[in-house]
Amino acid sequence: MRKRRNSISKAKSYKEIGEFWDTHDLDDYWEQTRPVEFEIDIQSEAVYPHKKKDSLLLKNHFDAVENQLLATSQVSANSGHTLHKGTPREAFIKTFLKKHLSEKLEIGTGEIIDCNSTSGQKRNQIDVVIYKREYPKLDFGGGISGFLAESVVATIEVKSKLTESEIKKAVNTAQTVKRLNQSFLGGGWSRGWEPPAILNFVVAYQGPAKMKTVHAWITRAYKSESIQYPVLEPSGSQRVKVASPALDAIFVLGKGFILFDNLPLSFITDQQRKTQPDLRWTITEISHGSLLMLFLILSQAIVGTWNRVFDPYRYVSGFQIDNLTYMP
Repeated sequence: MRKRRNSISKAKSYKEIGEFWDTHDLDDYWEQTRPVEFEIDIQSEAVYPHKKKDSLLLKNHFDAVENQLLATSQVSANSGHTLHKGTPREAFIKTFLKKHLSEKLEIGTGEIIDCNSTSGQKRNQIDVVIYKREYPKLDFGGGISGFLAESVVATIEVKSKLTESEIKKAVNTAQTVKRLNQSFLGGGWSRGWEPPAILNFVVAYQGPAKMKTVHAWITRAYKSESIQYPVLEPSGSQRVKVASPALDAIFVLGKGFILFDNLPLSFITDQQRKTQPDLRWTITEISHGSLLMLFLILSQAIVGTWNRVFDPYRYVSGFQIDNLTYMP
């Protein structure tokens, strides 16, 4: 390869070009590109056998829903009016969440509080909060609610287009949520998977060409915020008990997903964990399947039975009444 064949990456070999574009997005360099003309001389052709269409109903269903969401986002993208910026988020809630989640759950937007939260304290507003219906919540007005940390199963940040800055914001929000204290009385039991903390997801309609780029963004965001990974045992049955330090999964519709390796549904084997203990993420490049994977994870997170008793008095541990009168 000639020296400096690629003017953007400044690479001197095809290997260096590949490594550069694994961690960078062409959208960030589009203004540096220029039109070129070239000819293609087809010397041969290859015929591939027809692959029978996947007949799994669940997968076909969510593939169709994923296509529907992508089409909806494209319609709103064609409009230049800011009124339509929230359309992808609303479509995601209406088309996917409300039509497919258990009736035990509700969907809201707002802040998550714990027993240590104070008035006027700066808190993140979450795009989508998935919480248990039987728990109380606070009404802050304007459609914004305050959700008790004990009631929240998962949060989802919905992005029209995923960028490195959006990933950094999502990481900061997820880290804050992970630090919340859930107040339960001691004891109790569970059957099935009980997430070790509130789950934090990102769902995007558009993103970089490769999911490896998203992983590189996560790595830089974690390093920038000095986020330390927890110690992960070489057994999947032990890893599911350990909370992620921030994000649990990122889904880019039509492109793929990234999973932190603490979920029951994992593509990493125990043998791989033993030989490569630093494996923490699974990166998947796939045109369909992101929505199905999110559905499966959420289903596992909510179908288990947890016998834990909420302790509301920790929210008012500093509350005192001076003038008390006792009567016989």
